[in-house]
Amino acid sequence: MKNVLVLGATGAMGVYLVPELARNGYHVDAVSLDDVKENPENITYIQMNAKDDAAVKALLDKTKYDAIIDFILYNVDEFLGRMKMLLDNTQHYIFLSSYRVYSGLECPVKETTPRLLDVTDDMEFMSQADHLYALYKAREENLLRNSGYKNWTILRPSMVFSKRRYQLVAMEASTFLYRVQEGKTVLIPEVALDIQGAMIWAGDVAKMITRLVLNDKAYGEAFSVASSEKHTWREIIGYYEEIVGMKWATASTEDYKTLFVNERNTWYRHIYDRFYNRHMDNTKILEATGMKQEELMPLKEGLKLELSSIQGKHVWEESGLSRRMDELMEKLQK
Repeated sequence: MKNVLVLGATGAMGVYLVPELARNGYHVDAVSLDDVKENPENITYIQMNAKDDAAVKALLDKTKYDAIIDFILYNVDEFLGRMKMLLDNTQHYIFLSSYRVYSGLECPVKETTPRLLDVTDDMEFMSQADHLYALYKAREENLLRNSGYKNWTILRPSMVFSKRRYQLVAMEASTFLYRVQEGKTVLIPEVALDIQGAMIWAGDVAKMITRLVLNDKAYGEAFSVASSEKHTWREIIGYYEEIVGMKWATASTEDYKTLFVNERNTWYRHIYDRFYNRHMDNTKILEATGMKQEELMPLKEGLKLELSSIQGKHVWEESGLSRRMDELMEKLQK
């Protein structure tokens, strides 16, 4: 039996990936901060700070891992300090990047689409490179490519929805599903309505990653982990409207931007991702995994599945963005 170490194993992707690996014959050591009481066959849950180098080294010294799947969020210096240890201690290291590294220069978006880090001329944006996910993930990709190792794979997932993890444009569930819960209207930037958003169900992500593990076609490659379904944000809003009864209204870009006056990095996520057409070309990962687009969960059905499993069972806490949204809507109504 092959041994796989998953770092950050109980997040949106890990909750589906860990059991999927076990079903496919791997023994999984699943590391997270959560105290998981379950003891399923072929899975060992380990409560640990996965950013503790000494603790991770102790695991690597104890067990020979055939593959390491790393969902931990590092800054560039942290990743540089840990990268060699991980690459040296496994046959296959799988690194989590993001589709947000891609620029808006091509649609459909594919692995060869230029990255923002390489083509942007926005110097104010670039000055935040240490803090912006789209930029520091690209820099960490470069570290892997220049490492001299070839036993790595880069994953670039699109927006992943999962158990208690949902997004709408750049809003998290704590904003828009909280407002649904409270019977409040969700404010949407008007400019986003007819822009294509890219979303994929975490269960399909788990299947894709599992089929990349120890796959000869995966070494030294980057993959967009995505569905090729095409949906505008208007259509996606309609799904939430139908499934959970979401009420919504639009605001101009100028008005909507005021919600993020003290959150410049969040506003960058809008203009350098969510306001790009993100129709994904997933040909490369389908060919490598032997999967077909028809096998993937349709977006509407996936949202129904996940949202129905939590309705009446989860209470959303209000976000600061939701409170600011109330203030803006009151101002706009005057």
